Amino acid sequence: MFVPARLGLVRFFILSLLEGNVHMKKFLSCLFCLLILSALLAVPAGAVGFEPPFEIAAPCAYIVNTDSNIIVYEKNSEQPVKAASLTKVMTAIMLLEAHGDELDTIKIAPDRSIQDYLWVLSGGNASNADILPGEEHTLRNMLYAMMLPSANEAAMAVGKYLGNGNQQAFIYMMNARAKQLGCKDTVFTDACGLDPGNMTTARDMYLILRHAMSFDVFREACGTIKYFMGDLPRYTSRGLIYNVFTTNMMIDTGRGAELYRKYTKGGKTGSLEDWQNFAGWHTGGEGGETYISVVLNSPKSCFPYGYPNKSSALYETGLLMDWVFENFAIQPALKADDAITEVKVKYSTDGDTLMLWPKEDLYSILPLGTDETITQKTFHLPESVAAPIKAGDVVGTVSVSLSGEVIGTVDLIAERDMERSEILYTFSKIGEFFQSLYFKVVLVLSAIAVVLYFMLYLYWLSKRKKNKNKIHRDLY
Repeated sequence: MFVPARLGLVRFFILSLLEGNVHMKKFLSCLFCLLILSALLAVPAGAVGFEPPFEIAAPCAYIVNTDSNIIVYEKNSEQPVKAASLTKVMTAIMLLEAHGDELDTIKIAPDRSIQDYLWVLSGGNASNADILPGEEHTLRNMLYAMMLPSANEAAMAVGKYLGNGNQQAFIYMMNARAKQLGCKDTVFTDACGLDPGNMTTARDMYLILRHAMSFDVFREACGTIKYFMGDLPRYTSRGLIYNVFTTNMMIDTGRGAELYRKYTKGGKTGSLEDWQNFAGWHTGGEGGETYISVVLNSPKSCFPYGYPNKSSALYETGLLMDWVFENFAIQPALKADDAITEVKVKYSTDGDTLMLWPKEDLYSILPLGTDETITQKTFHLPESVAAPIKAGDVVGTVSVSLSGEVIGTVDLIAERDMERSEILYTFSKIGEFFQSLYFKVVLVLSAIAVVLYFMLYLYWLSKRKKNKNKIHRDLY
């Protein structure tokens, strides 16, 4: 029985009930096959078709290989959650874009209103760098204070300075810039992230961090364990050194313990309530691959060690990145010494088709134990090419994709020379002429001209006959 789309299944089900068990068995068999097919096609959007042998507790995560832009892991990457101190990455971007070349010449200070704001939101428990109201520091100091100990007073002072004294103006600037970077679901409500209204997604934070990494000073700051804030009298008078320290234990060989990872080069933590965020970058593997990772709202209850600071996002980032570096590597996704397709050739007696080769190798991040056959190739070629053709001529392109993400596009070149046959070329052009619109128009006009000529000829004969008859009558 034929089963049309949509309403046809319902109709088939009703008929099956009326007509007996045979049709019902057919229906159930079809339904079972559809369920199996749906399960097979429901592949997760992340990890190029591969998933780690564990489940992280964080509700959202995103890992991208920056060499190929391949997403190697994804979990709810479009779900908005609280950004916390990852907000400071956006504040740092705004600072560096506006005054990146004046970090050591401009000094600013938090004021009493900032201290009051932080006290209202945190009750005095907000992370800080011990910068007092009215105490001036260079913009570089403020940057390091924001990135290392996640100093809220530093971030708020930067926001107020960039907003010309107006925090709301700076918040507007932050949100506008985030949209320009491609963020779809990020909303900032203050410069430091202490307000719970600061929201982002794992994908958006990846875009923000990737842009921030384009600034050398940002990468340097986020990869620093300890930073000297300068000789401040209230420190030196007591024989103290004014240093600030990073909260990123993945780069701290001393304090990091089990959280330390040699491949982690920098990043920013953030937390509110009983969870932690982390966005960072990592370089390792045989090919020196670089990844950006984002883990959001990782519950501190998943932290397995007995340290007082339960850095759950750092712990889960370590789990994910260990898995990535153990299971993925840069490998050829396209080899220049392999012919991968062919195209038809016109006007040549050397052959009807021409083999095409990639002009160059294309490398990408691929799962270990696989090869280029795991990728999908989309060819952009003409229906045919006309001889003469020289070996190495570019004929088209091929785009290589992995799990729907385009890895790259490479030119396709001719394998060998193919000479043109003048006889085939001439006959082809003659045939093309007779099939062309020009020839058809000329043919129609010629036919019309012939018909008109014939009609005029008949008209002339008719007139001539009439004239002869008239002459004949006049003679008599």
